[in-house]
Amino acid sequence: MLLNDLTSSVDLRPVRYQFSTVRGDSYDDNWLVIDGTVTTPEGSWSFTEPCLLTNEALQVAAWLRAVAAGTVAVTGPDAEGELSPDICFIEPVVAFSLAGRSEGGAVAIRVHLSLEAAPPWQQDDDRADIYQYAVEIRTDAAALLRAADQWDLSLASFPPR
Repeated sequence: MLLNDLTSSVDLRPVRYQFSTVRGDSYDDNWLVIDGTVTTPEGSWSFTEPCLLTNEALQVAAWLRAVAAGTVAVTGPDAEGELSPDICFIEPVVAFSLAGRSEGGAVAIRVHLSLEAAPPWQQDDDRADIYQYAVEIRTDAAALLRAADQWDLSLASFPPR
């Protein structure tokens, strides 16, 4: 799933289950390893991390479609300036929020990247709080729907076990 604009891009792909054999544990059996490549004006990096359960991964495309349909509210920083994602998961590595919406269908979404997915210059920074680093992508509903379709297609090889 590629989310991009003229200055930044986030490409996320499930690449495998964390454990190749089924162990009979609903969590361990369903952890997906996500490969991410990120480009921003600040720099580029990549990560490969088991950070989404199969059922959580399915929520990503649903959220993108809801943003495209206009049913997700814009979320700004709270009174202390902290960001909170609209959709987050058990592992706080990747999350998403809607930063803005303008007339004509343009939207700005945030891809929150924490811990192992954070930029390398923040990974050793004790001040790097969960969800506070986000890549903002300005796009439109058609691009979000394409990204959701790409994500669903990439998940077809990784059904819940």
